[in-house]
Amino acid sequence: MPTVEEMYERFGVSRVMVREVTKTLTAKGLVNPKTKVGTLVLPPERWNWFDPDFLAWRVRVGLDAEFFNQLTQMRRAVEPRAAALAAEQSSASVIIDLRSALDAMAHSDGGNREFAQADLRFHVTVGAASGNPLFRSFASVVETALAASLSLTAPLSREAIAITVARHRSIVDAIEAGDPDGAAQAMLGVINEGSDRLRDKTAALLPD
Repeated sequence: MPTVEEMYERFGVSRVMVREVTKTLTAKGLVNPKTKVGTLVLPPERWNWFDPDFLAWRVRVGLDAEFFNQLTQMRRAVEPRAAALAAEQSSASVIIDLRSALDAMAHSDGGNREFAQADLRFHVTVGAASGNPLFRSFASVVETALAASLSLTAPLSREAIAITVARHRSIVDAIEAGDPDGAAQAMLGVINEGSDRLRDKTAALLPD
């Protein structure tokens, strides 16, 4: 990686800004400054992939099939378990919050912002209802996956919205009924439906 002086000369930014950016990249596990050696770019396995800023940047530079599949794999591994735990300790307030998010999804126009915000609110609520704060921290991965998907498939048709809302409603129904297995399976169905929709609609756009 170029030195502070080299970046100052190349980009015309202050040395203070370069140092602050380097600190930020270091905190996110992307680089490692070393005395007398310079700033080294670390290999991908050292990066903090759960960092919200990093994930947002990863989407902005371009989505590829492999990265989206990796996001989906993580969601399949984590979110069904969170839904099951939520069903084991369901409360009236959680159900109210989930149904409120459902209503917002159902009445959206299928565009990116409105639908994605309601969808994310739904999944964050499920994570929080699990009682495990680590699931809440997983929201950055979910947000990235949803944003990436909707950026390629939005606006959704009324039919697609109805299908998605119905699948999400099955999660709420299972959580309200105290059915952990049903909640987990319903959540898996939601994740798979979103993945399938993206694959079917963008197969020609994504690299192999």
